[in-house]
Amino acid sequence: MKRALFFILSLVSSTALAAPTHIYNIQGYTLNDNNELSRFSNIVFDGGKVIALGNEEAARAYPQAQAIDGKSRVLMPGLIDAHGHILGLGGTLLAVDVRGIPNAKAAAKKVRDYAQQSPDAGWILGGGWNQVLWPDKAFPTSAMLDEYVKDRPVWIRRIDGHAGWANSKALQIAGITKDTLDPPGGKIMRHKNGAPTGILIDNAMNMLVEKIPQETEQQLKRKLDAASEHLLALGITSTHDAGIDYATYEYYLKRSRELTLSLRIYAMIAATDPKLADMLEAGPIRDQYDYLSIRSVKVYGDGALGSRGAAMLTPYSDDHENIGLLLTPEKQLKPLFDLIIGSGFQLNIHEIGDRGNRLALDQFEETFSRIKGQHLRHRIEHAQVIDVSDIPRFKTLNIIPSMQPTHATSDMNMAQQRIGKNRLKGAYAWQTFEQQRSIVALGSDFPVELANPFFGIHAAVTRQNRDNQPENGWLKEEAVTVEQAFKGFTYNGAYAAHQEHVIGRLTPGKWADFILVDQDIFTINPQDIWKTKVLETWIGGVKRYDSAL
Repeated sequence: MKRALFFILSLVSSTALAAPTHIYNIQGYTLNDNNELSRFSNIVFDGGKVIALGNEEAARAYPQAQAIDGKSRVLMPGLIDAHGHILGLGGTLLAVDVRGIPNAKAAAKKVRDYAQQSPDAGWILGGGWNQVLWPDKAFPTSAMLDEYVKDRPVWIRRIDGHAGWANSKALQIAGITKDTLDPPGGKIMRHKNGAPTGILIDNAMNMLVEKIPQETEQQLKRKLDAASEHLLALGITSTHDAGIDYATYEYYLKRSRELTLSLRIYAMIAATDPKLADMLEAGPIRDQYDYLSIRSVKVYGDGALGSRGAAMLTPYSDDHENIGLLLTPEKQLKPLFDLIIGSGFQLNIHEIGDRGNRLALDQFEETFSRIKGQHLRHRIEHAQVIDVSDIPRFKTLNIIPSMQPTHATSDMNMAQQRIGKNRLKGAYAWQTFEQQRSIVALGSDFPVELANPFFGIHAAVTRQNRDNQPENGWLKEEAVTVEQAFKGFTYNGAYAAHQEHVIGRLTPGKWADFILVDQDIFTINPQDIWKTKVLETWIGGVKRYDSAL
């Protein structure tokens, strides 16, 4: 059975006291110090870091090194996912997953099956539904869940995490009735008589989520370990965790002190956490082996396109009374930006709609004019639908667009319906950002999308789904090259985390984070990139995953 290799040991004893390791007979790729694609056939590392790279001659200076035959396999830097949700992924792997279920009734039946198999679970939790893919494209209702599970609360998040589906028991526990008012930045979907349908959007979800019992440390461990194992098997050696609460912050620190983190985590503190000020006051965190870094904050700007929560400058094309939601009210942006940037932390704000993106850019510009802080490499997470006049402002203000290629291929079946053809000119605009020399950090937004980074590279290059549709690619002019996508999942991700000096490239002095894969993504038909399989994953010179085991 394929599994990750977890080591509860001192990194000093496993690397510094051993002889150097030399892997030869490989087809190696990396970006060099000039960010040019470079090839090599030998790599030598010691103490967890690269000490030599090149041909056989480069390795001859280390005759004492332990030699490993690479068997002519392809070796490249470990991939960096610049936007994911680690414990959310772990929860998806351990809870009920209704991703890809063909209709609401079938999804409810899967929830029932999970509930029957989990008699001790107080709350039935899960996620992955997407009404856009169902024949009627209608949101589900609590009655559909009630038919199968009445005695226990059920809460199933939409695939984008910006809406949730509750049964009547969960609504009752949350105290949500026809008399409950919509909270700012949220919406309770209702029947004609005003009664809640069971769908809560964006900030309305908080009324229910706060009733779910807080996770124990054992539950956190199960989620983190499950997610780590999954990501390592996909060739991800570092991931940016987009929004952690105080309990997760404390747990990550504990695992870092114990030297039991299995992949690198760049964690963003959730701006909504009540202890935000305390975490900012504690200052940036970076452990000695670069397994944990906390120096950024995730701010929640608007909602998502699928649930019509993305904040738009003009109403949705398929909902003329709706311009979306602001999860953080506009008037709160200035003090929040001042607090975060004034504390020396990077600010990464979730924005999907063109209004949300403009408000964020406006606030960055205003804040910089007063307190500076441009050097902190602030980011807009998703940067999904942008008015074309605002795209150059990312470069002017030095804002990093942190984007997820598979969002485009998932959204292409509904994006034009939501916002119309004209607004698509500034949507999922990866090549436009590349042309203006923005640093485009790429990720997946797992578990919203599948975490496989080769799915992301494939989507970025072909603008197609994994059935190679549409034939010529959707909005093909915004496709990027394989090299650009590779850079987005390596160097650019490291740069967006202030870590380009330690990871993201295989050059002397950087950590020996690399993967061995079964095909050469630079020479094969781009339509086949998504089929790439990871054979081995190494972090800091330690093998963490081996497909042969």
